[in-house]
Amino acid sequence: MTDQREAAAQRRGETDRVKAFTDAVIAIIMTILVLEIGVPPDLGDQSLVEALDETWPELAAWMISFLITGMYWVWHRDLFNQMRRVNRVVVWLNLLFLLPLALVPFAASVLGEYSDNPIGLHVYGAILIVTALARWLLYAYVMRRPELLYETPTSSHRRVGGALAAAPIAVYVVAMLVAPLSTSLSLALYLLLPSLYLLLILALRRHPSTSAEAQAYG
Repeated sequence: MTDQREAAAQRRGETDRVKAFTDAVIAIIMTILVLEIGVPPDLGDQSLVEALDETWPELAAWMISFLITGMYWVWHRDLFNQMRRVNRVVVWLNLLFLLPLALVPFAASVLGEYSDNPIGLHVYGAILIVTALARWLLYAYVMRRPELLYETPTSSHRRVGGALAAAPIAVYVVAMLVAPLSTSLSLALYLLLPSLYLLLILALRRHPSTSAEAQAYG
């Protein structure tokens, strides 16, 4: 009986189904994003350049959202590569992380339609902030449960990972704050976020005190 309970607990703790489910959801999100790009109407009455000019906000929203969603997928992969098992709380926190992430296509649609309106940029940023907070919550819980991990994380490892999880929030907040002043600058900040995130990881990898910890991310 004890062996059966241990076997059942081991099956419940497998990470494969959580990773596969998350991969599937994110793949669907990234696929749906392209559906938000409308086909230019009345191509016979205007030049192709004019038609594409009308759809550039949607294309910009698609590119930003695709890169940001991909950034979160890479982070999720890196986190779960450190985990040897999950518990029920992790499963629910993972669902909580996917909840706002699944709203990214909606946010991209709003951004594409109202890229010149601060409210559209605020809606987009708010959804990304909630996603980043859910990501940080999942990371913080896992890092405080060494029994779920292959190796017990050091305080430096937790600190670097926590900083990387929270860093995008600062960019989202700035992008929202500048939106009433310059919608173009706000949009550029959202677009630059994945590059800024990558540069932050590279900087941490080059620094002797954080090099080892940063190798686990990005």
